[in-house]
Amino acid sequence: MQNKNKLLTIMLIILVSITLLGVIALLIVFQLNKGEESTEPTIDEIVESSIDIGEITTNLAGNKFIRIAMKVQTDSPEAAEELTKRDFQVKNIIITELSEMTPEDLEGKQGKVMFESSLKTKINELMDDGEVQQVYITSSIIQ
Repeated sequence: MQNKNKLLTIMLIILVSITLLGVIALLIVFQLNKGEESTEPTIDEIVESSIDIGEITTNLAGNKFIRIAMKVQTDSPEAAEELTKRDFQVKNIIITELSEMTPEDLEGKQGKVMFESSLKTKINELMDDGEVQQVYITSSIIQ
């Protein structure tokens, strides 16, 4: 009888220990996830670190032309300020890139994503402080 009570006590201690370890592990995981969520910028922070590229009208390769406007998101307000000062260089990059593209190059989602990615890479080469996170096409018309 005494052995059974001893065995029952040991089993209860092991069960409580395993439960306690599980609770501690869950708390640690939740705390780590909480820290990761706060790193995403809010929409206000995104707007504060973005600049508008006004409407640009330029020729595409061939006989067509494009009218396009964009928003460029950077990683900080300081980088956005630098990009504002480099506005003429950014417009030059956009015009130069578009001059080598045909309307077919800009067709569909894939064409626009490739163009945005190309601009992001080329603009980042200019930047001294910070970097471009995303380029958004806010309007475009090809004629």
